[in-house]
Amino acid sequence: MSKVATIPYLTGFDVKPKSTSPIGIVTFTDGTNDIIPNQLQCEAYGYTYNKADGTCSTFRYNTNLNLNFTKENNKFTGARNQAETGTNNTYIIGENNTVRGLSRNNIVVGNQNEIANGVNNANVYGTLGEATADNSIVLGGNAADDLLGERQVTTLMNGVQTTDGSTIDSYLNNGRPFSATNGYYAIPENTACYFQADILALRVGGSAASGAVGDFKSWVERGVVINKSGTLSISRSRTSPASSGTTGSWSPVSTVSGTNYVLTVTGKADMTLEWVASIRFTQIKTSVAL
Repeated sequence: MSKVATIPYLTGFDVKPKSTSPIGIVTFTDGTNDIIPNQLQCEAYGYTYNKADGTCSTFRYNTNLNLNFTKENNKFTGARNQAETGTNNTYIIGENNTVRGLSRNNIVVGNQNEIANGVNNANVYGTLGEATADNSIVLGGNAADDLLGERQVTTLMNGVQTTDGSTIDSYLNNGRPFSATNGYYAIPENTACYFQADILALRVGGSAASGAVGDFKSWVERGVVINKSGTLSISRSRTSPASSGTTGSWSPVSTVSGTNYVLTVTGKADMTLEWVASIRFTQIKTSVAL
């Protein structure tokens, strides 16, 4: 049974996905025990609940279909590359690379790289790079005997829309609503990341009399987020390179929740704002208890 990519608990739920079997059945956990989820729990995380047998799954398993995908839709150039069950439309150029199961549309170039279970549309280059989020670009710069992901740069995108002055979280890949693949970026244990978030907010609507559609503001959030033996902390600063129009109360802030980096944003009442952020993490992962 394969582990799923690290997924935080959804608000109001005390269980979350833990692992996926080779035939796509998802097992949940309450933090201690393995749990067979009910329909509400299963579907809240974006999976499919099968009423006939009471199981939660990522896909409907079909032996012939999966074998066909493996043979025809994945292309490997090099030795000792592998893709697990449910991996489709994946290109690997290099040696000793691994793509975990239930992944789609990925590209790996280099050696000893890995794409985590259930990750789609990722690009990994170099040596010992590790992709754990959809639509990410990872450059691994490691020696052959380093840890997986010991030194790497990961680029992600966050997005969200605001219509009032409350502070809300932005999600990976503009995930609406929050789901298992559109959530937060987890920082591995005993890992430090320098991050830089290039953020843009653009007004696209709303009834506020002040300002107008087309007003914008940009920010650069930068700092270090560190996971010390499971406890995350952050040190950050912010600048604003450019703005136009009425943007006085707009604001992004980088913070942490559990073991996740979270980019929060604050808009303004009666203004519809679209937010986008390109976030780059420069990472050192250690085998030392920090």
